[in-house]
Order: sequence, then structure tokens, then C-alpha cells
Amino acid sequence: MSEENALLVEHVGKVVKITLNRPERMNAVTPGMFDDLREILDGLDTAKTRAMVITGAGRAFCAGADISGRGSGTGGKPGDTSRSSLENHYNPGMLALMEADIPVITAVNGAAAGIGATLALSGDLIVAGKSAYFLQAFVNIGLVPDGGGTWILPKVMGLPRAMEAMLLGERLPAEDAFAMGAINRCVEDDKVLEEAMALAERLASGPTVAIGQIRKLARNAQGSSLADAMQAEAEAQQIAGNTQDFMIGAQAFATKTKAEFKGK
Repeated sequence: MSEENALLVEHVGKVVKITLNRPERMNAVTPGMFDDLREILDGLDTAKTRAMVITGAGRAFCAGADISGRGSGTGGKPGDTSRSSLENHYNPGMLALMEADIPVITAVNGAAAGIGATLALSGDLIVAGKSAYFLQAFVNIGLVPDGGGTWILPKVMGLPRAMEAMLLGERLPAEDAFAMGAINRCVEDDKVLEEAMALAERLASGPTVAIGQIRKLARNAQGSSLADAMQAEAEAQQIAGNTQDFMIGAQAFATKTKAEFKGK
């Protein structure tokens, strides 16, 4: 781990819970934390770990990138430093998360700002507390969204709403995000983690290979032609259809019993 205890990893049955753990900084993230996230993802045993929950310690989910932890630039200018940090740390971490073979649920407590908002909205399922909010405030200081924000926001809330969020740099309350369909659940603040874990445990008991293929198909389809999307589906169906879980599911369907998926 790059930073001791900056990411807490806890295995709860078949679910891995990752907690951003810098509450004194509202869980502002550093390049090293995204390196650690990628390391965690690379080391997952999907035979045992079949879903992931990401949350924040204390009163915030994540206040964005810790400017003091942006890393070393190549030319000494702030923009050079930011580019280097994004290309070498934040972006690889986000890509690893998007390419994971297990579903990811984000449990959003309090502020989710900057790359923290992007991370929060990158969940396959997103649970937020009623007092939570999402904020892309880059424009307020003369910067642009990063870490995949310009790709993720339009996908979860549509282009007009995403442009409003990015161009005006205003808070989007969780209840408004739920009303527009950008998040899946908006619950009482003290129920966020409970709801997220319940969803994760449900997914962790499902056919993991098929679920992993679904998340990849859905994320890639909007940038593909219909023909390419259908070809990807055919290839994914071959993978899922050759699993033990498909045989279990088919047998349970035929006998009208509950399927006990194995995750393989």
C-alpha cells in the first residue's frame, strides 16, 4: 500500500468493502490511493470475492483530489503536474475499476466532489444519503473535469444535465440526482452503507461471470454500433453459457427451485 490506512479493505462474506479513510481531509484522494485501488483490484480472487462496495469514512464520501498530493510534473507547471498525475495514477485506477470482473456499488455519504463525484457515479449501483451531493466544481477554478468525468456524467444523467453540472459547477443534491435517474437509491443517511451492503450481498450471490459481462457490455455499448454491440453480446453469451452457473440456473429454472450460484 502506498499510504498506510488511506484505504481500508474489509472482506464481509463474498463482498469486499473499500473505505476511503482520510476523514480529516474529507477523504480527498491522492495518486497513491488510486495506485492502491488498482493493486486491490488486480489482486482480487473473484472465486471468493464477488462484489465490491466503495464508501468514505466520516462525513464525506470524497472531496476530490488532494491538490498537495498531485505528484511530480515534468515541467514544473501546475498543468504539467496534473497531467502527469492523471495519466500515471488516477486514470489507470479508474480504468481498473471500470474493467473489474465484479459489480461495484458506491455508498455515497456527504460530499462527492471532483474526482470523488466521478468515482461515486461510476458505481454499477449507486446508493446515496439524503444529505449527500455531487459537485463538479472544476470550472469554478478554471479547470476541466477529469478522471473520466466527461465520459461518466453524460452516461448517468444525460448530456444536458451533465453539461449543466460541469459548466455551472453547482451542487447536485442526492434527491435531485435520484429524481433524474442518475443514482439508484436515496436513503436516510444512517442507512446508506446498510443498503449498499444489502445490494452487494445480493449481487455476490448471483452468477458472477454473467454479471461481470453485463457491466462491461452496458458500459461499452453506448460507444459502439448496434452491430458491434450485438457481436459483443454473442461473445459474452458464449462465455456465460459455458459456466457452471448457467447449468445451475437452467436446472433451477426447469425444476422451479432457487438457484445457488457458485460464481464460476
